[in-house]
Amino acid sequence: MNALTKTDFHFEGQTNVYHGKVRDVYTINDDLIAMVATDRISAFDVVLPKGIPFKGQVLNQIAAKFLDNTADICPNWKLATPDPMVTVGLKCEGFRVEMIIRGILTGSAWRTYKDGCRELCGVTLPEGMRENERFPQPIITPTTKADEGHDLNISKEEIIAQGLMSADDYAIVEDYTRKLFARGQEMAAKQGLILVDTKYEFGKRDGKIYLIDEIHTPDSSRYFYADGYEEKFEKGLPQRQLSKEFVRQWLIDHNFMNEPGQQLPEITDEYAESVSERYIELYEHITGETFTKASSATDLNERIKTNIEKYLKEIK
Repeated sequence: MNALTKTDFHFEGQTNVYHGKVRDVYTINDDLIAMVATDRISAFDVVLPKGIPFKGQVLNQIAAKFLDNTADICPNWKLATPDPMVTVGLKCEGFRVEMIIRGILTGSAWRTYKDGCRELCGVTLPEGMRENERFPQPIITPTTKADEGHDLNISKEEIIAQGLMSADDYAIVEDYTRKLFARGQEMAAKQGLILVDTKYEFGKRDGKIYLIDEIHTPDSSRYFYADGYEEKFEKGLPQRQLSKEFVRQWLIDHNFMNEPGQQLPEITDEYAESVSERYIELYEHITGETFTKASSATDLNERIKTNIEKYLKEIK
């Protein structure tokens, strides 16, 4: 088990470091950020105690591919990927909102709907929908971005009223969100997948809005296999999916949803390896490329540090 669960780098010109649930973000000269996709995994807003081998590489390389393939839709922060687990890009002032877009009623939205809720983030949901049913058109259900604990659902009106975005900025971000999702769905369909739902984050730099962070990865998105979707839906059967939902479901089956009094179940090496295999499977399905495991013969921290320092020196 060789998984990267912690970094503690000190780069020349480093002005800040932020350790998120999954990513460690190093700010250089208040101008660039080096984002390390670690092998940590989170679910129900808690970081699980064991890392997942190659998960960081999978996330970073999928995100890089989709950032490159959507750059014609909106500008994004990415400059380079100097290491399989690292993206270096422009520092932007992020909006405190995550733009979640859903094409199918499933996951947390279905759990809410099943409990009788018919309005989600200001969006009225049709009556009589079933689990895994397509919405008439994709719906946007934003959340506030929390540093700790649960992100909270929020409506477009509340976002503007609270000053989290101006009305003009929200209109731009909403348009980008729909166009990015449509592109993601097109790319997924070519690989026999359905992009079910996903989240996007945006920020500003010099008055311009940029797409930031990761996109269309199994941590930020849910995919169904297109083959058999209709038949399974008609029969009310679970969909074959590639996403982190299977980890959430495993935790639910082990009586954990991060509620008071609940204890995390033990994550064995065998289970961690099986999760790693699922992440690699998604990489190969969504990209249509064979996953090449990056060398882990040397210490992962040392490899990443060396590659970031080399890149920063090259662009000086």
